[in-house]
Amino acid sequence: MEGRKEDGKNEGGGAGSRAGKQMYRLLASLAISALALASDDFNDSLARNNFLPLASAAYGNLQQKCLDKHMPGAKLSFHAEIACDNVTTMDTCSGYTVVDSHRGFIALVFRGTNTDEQLDLEIYTTLNDEKVPFRDGGEVVPYFRQAFDLIWDDAGLGDDFKKLASIYPDYKLYITGHSLGGALAALGAVHVAKNNLFNTEKIVYYTFGEPRTGDKTFANLLDSLIPQKHFRVVHDHDMIPHCPFLSMHYQHHATEVWYANDMSPGSPYKVCVGQEDSTCSSSNQFNLNFDPDHPHYYGIHVPTYGRSGCTDNSG
Repeated sequence: MEGRKEDGKNEGGGAGSRAGKQMYRLLASLAISALALASDDFNDSLARNNFLPLASAAYGNLQQKCLDKHMPGAKLSFHAEIACDNVTTMDTCSGYTVVDSHRGFIALVFRGTNTDEQLDLEIYTTLNDEKVPFRDGGEVVPYFRQAFDLIWDDAGLGDDFKKLASIYPDYKLYITGHSLGGALAALGAVHVAKNNLFNTEKIVYYTFGEPRTGDKTFANLLDSLIPQKHFRVVHDHDMIPHCPFLSMHYQHHATEVWYANDMSPGSPYKVCVGQEDSTCSSSNQFNLNFDPDHPHYYGIHVPTYGRSGCTDNSG
């Protein structure tokens, strides 16, 4: 009897051991899946401490100073600036690239609107001119396409990006911008992905106060080309993400992240559903503002902070 008990215990122990191993493999698999999902989720710290300083630094000519403060070791690769229209000599469009070997990323960053006159022209052309075809699909705001073409082709940003992509193919690619820079980031993301200039699975896309850039075809194209989630951060009542209007047949791509608050550290946010979630910032469509919510993200006056080399936040 004792022998049979012992045999039974041994058999049970073997089965238990096998079951334990199977359970371990299952838990390990779930942990790996969870990590994969986590990398696809919105990260407040990444947006606040990495992407926003990158987007802010696009304003002005002190990018390296901002990088030294927020991402020590990151190096400015190329800064492009070019006249964007004929209204004033101050109406320029700009972008820059970064390589960070410490954190393993390269960055493609676009600057927002630079002058009141430039903003007026963007609004005027959007309201009065028809959408124009984008080189990689869909139709977009005329001023946005013109600005992207000038920065990418004429000012040399595209050539520098391709150089970095060939040297650092295993790095992540951060794409960002604020305001007009967010729209240009959308065009840049589509161009990079559609032309296989970088591994799309390594693209990490966060923008701030991004306007609607193109039509539904363009929005669907961006969503289909970048397989992981990509995020448009919206500050409370910021009006710019609601322009141009849906009634003009413009459409946002996914995924809005809405902060219905002052965006101070620890503030809650909502990751919205689909391209145009009526329960997110669109619920404010009759209560919108330009200032303070559009220039201020995460408590930073984005243009002023960048122009000062990330020292002055008094805007």
